[in-house]
Amino acid sequence: MGMEITGQLGLVWEQTRAPLLVPVLKVMVVLCLAMSLMLFIERVYMGIVIAFVKLLGRKPDKMYKWEPMKEDVELGNSGYPMVLVQIPMYNEKEVYQLSIGAACGLSWPADRIIIQVLDDSTDPAIKTLVQVECQRWASKGVNIKYEIRDNRNGYKAGALKEGMKHSYVKQCDHVAIFDADFQPQPDFLNRTIPFLVNNPELGLVQARWKFVNSDECLMTRMQEMSLDYHFIVEQEVGSSTYAFFGFNGTAGVWRISAINEAGGWKDRTTVEDMDLAVRASLKGWKFVYVGDQKVKNELPSTFKAYRFQQHRWSCGPANLFKKMVTEIMRNKRVSLWKKLYVIYSFFFVRKIVAHIVTFVFYCVVLPATVFVPEVQVPKWGAVYIPSIITLLNAVGTPRSLHLVLFWILFENVMSLHRTKATFIGLLEAGRVNEWVVTEKLGDALKTKSDGKAPRKPRIRIGERIHLLELGVGAYLLVCGCYDLAMGKNGYFIFLFLQSIAFFVAAVGYVGTIVST
Repeated sequence: MGMEITGQLGLVWEQTRAPLLVPVLKVMVVLCLAMSLMLFIERVYMGIVIAFVKLLGRKPDKMYKWEPMKEDVELGNSGYPMVLVQIPMYNEKEVYQLSIGAACGLSWPADRIIIQVLDDSTDPAIKTLVQVECQRWASKGVNIKYEIRDNRNGYKAGALKEGMKHSYVKQCDHVAIFDADFQPQPDFLNRTIPFLVNNPELGLVQARWKFVNSDECLMTRMQEMSLDYHFIVEQEVGSSTYAFFGFNGTAGVWRISAINEAGGWKDRTTVEDMDLAVRASLKGWKFVYVGDQKVKNELPSTFKAYRFQQHRWSCGPANLFKKMVTEIMRNKRVSLWKKLYVIYSFFFVRKIVAHIVTFVFYCVVLPATVFVPEVQVPKWGAVYIPSIITLLNAVGTPRSLHLVLFWILFENVMSLHRTKATFIGLLEAGRVNEWVVTEKLGDALKTKSDGKAPRKPRIRIGERIHLLELGVGAYLLVCGCYDLAMGKNGYFIFLFLQSIAFFVAAVGYVGTIVST
C-alpha cells in the first residue's frame, strides 16, 4: 500500500514537473536575477559615490555655509533662533529620564529654547513619573512643557502634530525631535542649527545614530551592521549628491516653515517621518546629513520588539510608495533626476526589491531548484552578486567583519517578515497601520540581571514559537537533504545553515531574553 502511494506521488510529480513547475521556476529565476542586478547596481553605485565623498572630503560644512552661533553684544541672545525640542513618548518608564535629562542639558540660551514632552502614556503611574521629572527640571529654570492629549490618534505623528498647535510654538523657528531613548550631546544644537540659519534652502539637518547597547547580544550586533550601512552609505549618498534621503524620525532638526509648507505631520502610514521628508522634498526643500554628529540611542534587544519594529519599517515605506508614486511623478517643482531617484532608487530598489529578492530568491526559489535540475541558476547570480553585496554592506562596520556569516543568515530570516510586511503595505492589507512602540530596556537589564548573571525566562510557548519561521526552516531542511542525497548543486551547506537560523528564530532563541 505504502509503495503504491509513493509510486502515485512520484507519477504526479513527474507529470506536473515538466509542464508546470519547470516554466514557473524558470520565470521566477529570471525575475529574481533581474531584481538581484537592480540591487547590485544600486549597491555598487552607492559604494562608488561614498569612495569619491571620502577621497574629495565632501563634508557638510564644505557643501553648505556653516558658521558658529555667536552672542551679539547689542542684541544679546536674540541673535539665536528660537528652538523647540520635542520628545514624544509612550509608557517609557525605563528611558524617560535619559531623554528629558539630555534635552534639558543642551547648551543653548535658556530663553531661546522650549523643551516639549509629548506624553501619550496610558499607564497613570508612568505619566506621574514623567510629569514629576518635567517639574523637577522646570524648578531648575528650564523652559519645559509637559503636554498630554485625551487620545492616541495618529500615534507619534498625531502627538507631534498636536504639539505644534500650542501657542508658544508660533515663536519658534526650528524644531529638534528626539525619541524617548535618544540622548543628544550638549553641543547638538550648536552643531546643527547653523546649517539652517546660514542656508535658507535647507529644511532638515539629520544626525547619525550611535548605539549604546550594540554589544548587548548577537542580534544587536547584526542590527548595528545594517544600520551603520544605512547611515554611513545610504544617508551620506543622498545628502552628498543633493538627491534625497529620508528623515529618520529622530535626532534631526527641522525648519518649522518647511514642515508647514509640506502640509505638516500626517498619520496615513506608519512612517510619518519619511512621509514628511518626501513631501518637503517635493516642495523644493533640501536636506543635509551630518554624519559626525552622533546621538546615543538604544537598539531593540528582544526578538519580539525587533520584529514589530521591522514590520513597521518595511510595511510603512511600501504603503507610502503606493500612496505617493503618482504625486511624485506629477510634481513640477523638482527635477526629473530627483523624481527618478526617489521613485526608483530610494523606494523601489531599497524599500521593496531588496526585501523581496532576499527572501524569495535565497529562501524559496534557489532552494527549490535542487528538485528541478532543468532549472539552473548561473553562478554570478547565486554566488558572486550576493557575495559582493554582502561585502559592500559589511565594510560599514569593520569591527563585525568576522560576524558576516551570522549577519547573512539573520538578514535572510528577517527578510521573511520584511517581505510579508512589504506586501501588506503594497496591498494595504490587515496590519498595514499597526503601530507597536519599540520596547526599550534602558538600564533595566543591568539592574535585573545583576551584571552578567544568567537570566531564566518563564517560557510561554505561544509567544516563543513562531510558525512561519518553523515552516521555512523545515522547507530549507528538506531541500538541503535532497540536495545532499540527489543533487549536484552543492547548495546543501547554505541550506542547512539557513534552516538552522530559521529554527533558532522559530523557538525565540534570538536576542536578549528578559525574565518576566
